[in-house]
Amino acid sequence: MISTKSFFAAFVAFVGAQVVSGAALAPATITACSGTINPPNGCVDIPVVSDDCTDFTGGLSFLNKEISNVEVPAGFTWNANDRRDNREFGCLGSQNAHNVVVLTGGTWNMESVPGIASTQDFNDMASSFTCSPV
Repeated sequence: MISTKSFFAAFVAFVGAQVVSGAALAPATITACSGTINPPNGCVDIPVVSDDCTDFTGGLSFLNKEISNVEVPAGFTWNANDRRDNREFGCLGSQNAHNVVVLTGGTWNMESVPGIASTQDFNDMASSFTCSPV
């Protein structure tokens, strides 16, 4: 039989371990830069809100059609969309092989990124994005 003192000590150790491991978690962010990423020039960290469409409007409007480099956290995909012909912002418009790129974790120069059909130059083209865990 376990004593109350032993049970309490084990419980405190378990709860303490949960708090410590939970405190180490930080929200994932995308780093988007209108200039270079290293050294940082015109960069902003944008918190990842899984599967939410983020338009480059309001406080992010300086990035609209200005992103040259992006850093995607490991374990995530970043889907960028452009706004051709002054369409409305959004992530579900008339997507085709030339206005969507899908990037996985890592640092990317937007001049040469994997598109749906082939590698493409997406420099200064992104108007919105979604980000999701892999």
